[in-house]
Amino acid sequence: METAWLADLQSLAETLNFSRAAERRNVTQPAFGRRIRALEEWCGAQLVDRSTHRLRLTPEGEIMLGAASEITDRLDRARHQIEQARAATSAVTFAATHALSFIFFPHWVQSLGQIAATTPMRLLSDDMNECERIMADGRAQFLLCHHHEASRIRLDEQTYRYLQLSTDRLVPVSSVAPGTGDALHRLPGTARSPVPYLAFAETSGMGRILASSLGPRMDGLHLSTVFTSHLAMALKGLAIEGKGVAWIPQSLAAEEIRNGRLAVAGEAGWSIDVKIVLIRPRARMADLAETFWSLAQTRHGAI
Repeated sequence: METAWLADLQSLAETLNFSRAAERRNVTQPAFGRRIRALEEWCGAQLVDRSTHRLRLTPEGEIMLGAASEITDRLDRARHQIEQARAATSAVTFAATHALSFIFFPHWVQSLGQIAATTPMRLLSDDMNECERIMADGRAQFLLCHHHEASRIRLDEQTYRYLQLSTDRLVPVSSVAPGTGDALHRLPGTARSPVPYLAFAETSGMGRILASSLGPRMDGLHLSTVFTSHLAMALKGLAIEGKGVAWIPQSLAAEEIRNGRLAVAGEAGWSIDVKIVLIRPRARMADLAETFWSLAQTRHGAI
């Protein structure tokens, strides 16, 4: 039996029409019909009831359809696992939040030396929720993200190891008022004049850290959300344009603060100190990933 016949049966079950099913399978209708009959001969039973105007599967056909779904699903999973295994031995894969992908990641890799700089790598940049899912699914060996004790990362420390790479700070910033050098929008606002707020989405790591760290204190700031995104770069761009206040990692906003395109929009108490961490599974990884981890440990030391 050919596995293509199973896909043929699935297509026929979905369309209940030989012509449309053959078109889906990119074969001629006569060839498609011969493949269905070949599957019936292999099963030793009629799988399709052709006696009525509208086709339907026979009870034997329904049994075979269930088996076809199980087999094709299992084959797809096996192919995915093989691809993962091949990727694990040919390159080191990182999941990284957007805020750390643009500036921190390339400079950090370069700081690890020549071996790290020449190691084949893949970078999967996404929001924190998706990065955690990528790690949990085994699609990456490392996760690079911001971390704060008040905001739990959804990867159990019994299963994963954490290595602190650096520190950062979430700073409320705004564009600069013309001729003053001061922030155009400044915290806190008032009930009658709220501050326009450029907010991180709930799926972002920054959004989770802000919510857990500032919590009820946010109410006293009198913010009016005007834009929401999981992209720190998008929020920074809108802050530069004068659209409101955004909490941006200092590592991402330092240059704009230095050159006067952004200004800190609140007192120091509204900033949040965070860690930049690298996370890996505790289970042994492919040799290439273990070598990279050793380089990172040598430079930063374990926590």
